[in-house]
Amino acid sequence: MRILHVLDHGLPLQSGYTFRTRAIVKAQLARGWDVAAVTGPRHHHDAPPVEVVDGITFHRTSRSAQLPAPLGEMAEVAAFGRRITAVAEKFRPDIIHAHSPVLDALAALRATRRLRVPLVYEIRAFWEDAAVGNGTGTEGSLRYRATRALEGWAVKRADAVAVICEGLKRDLLARGVAPERIMVSPNGVDMALFGDPLPRDTALAESLGLDGEVIGFIGSFYDYEGLDDLIAAMPALVAEREKAQLLLVGGGPMEEALRRQAAASPVAGRIRFVGRVPHQEVERYYSLVDVLAYPRKKMRLTDLVTPLKPLEAMAQGRLVAASDVGGHRELIRDGDTGTLFAADDPAAIAQALARLLADRSGWDDRRARARAFVERERNWSSNISRYEPVYQRLVAAAARG
Repeated sequence: MRILHVLDHGLPLQSGYTFRTRAIVKAQLARGWDVAAVTGPRHHHDAPPVEVVDGITFHRTSRSAQLPAPLGEMAEVAAFGRRITAVAEKFRPDIIHAHSPVLDALAALRATRRLRVPLVYEIRAFWEDAAVGNGTGTEGSLRYRATRALEGWAVKRADAVAVICEGLKRDLLARGVAPERIMVSPNGVDMALFGDPLPRDTALAESLGLDGEVIGFIGSFYDYEGLDDLIAAMPALVAEREKAQLLLVGGGPMEEALRRQAAASPVAGRIRFVGRVPHQEVERYYSLVDVLAYPRKKMRLTDLVTPLKPLEAMAQGRLVAASDVGGHRELIRDGDTGTLFAADDPAAIAQALARLLADRSGWDDRRARARAFVERERNWSSNISRYEPVYQRLVAAAARG
């Protein structure tokens, strides 16, 4: 089987998007398939036209001219489509597997039509909802509706559609997409990377001044992650648990605003920012945290889409507490594998965390159940098998003409 993946961006850039891609491609390579990838003009990495990163061959697309919307997007799709076609003509894939955003699917359609190769379109989030979550769009606006319509147009023309969770599948079904055209390939964890949790890194803890009960967040600082609510919850939490501390690892668009908010907090001394860290160092920071907190705000994006980070935390044997949005409810059973609290409510966050820290009697069992859930249902080594029957069905149909 020869698979060509079409991506917005890829390694060596680090994001949930690139980590999921890496897991998919590495698992497919391990099955003996021939796999390559094409990244789009938004990759934003100075790289040669072709490079191998972590054993994966990436074909890069040159940046497009900076034009106002929608001319910029049109030029981007055209340039990306030409690059995908050129790579596909040499690689001769059996399947072209395009990953969201929708611009990637539109660009890939050019190559699939020219070469008569089936297209799998994988949606990790709807682009219009991601824009709202990132603060660059408004729900219900003209651009939002146009992007939603474009998404539907691409879905109808793909030979099969993959989504990362049941929330996205339900939305597509409500739009009239036939259930047999949709497969769910849930977010997973590469247990080879997160297999054996490290013991507490005491030297790192001392260097950061962490000597109490540590609440942590490791990820990207977007507005929809609700980190402002987590910081706002800290005074009430410290009032209940005087040794509570907050460790924030990562960065993103909200970082400066969050640092200002933390500096103005009456418990500013209990909040630590460490910035972005290399991916190979992340496990050291997980080892310092008692409870990983994910206070996502309630909106369409967070209700529909499951995040990756709580799964990584569970694989690391960490306790997880998260807001009760739909994406989290797909991953966490309240009181069993994790704790859920009301979204957009700092008081509820503080109360839930204080209760969790006050009673450690069930921690070991809860951590074991959460890790077992990841190993059983969210392990990439088994999740990857979901693609194979879809690929085989499409290749057989193509062979029949």
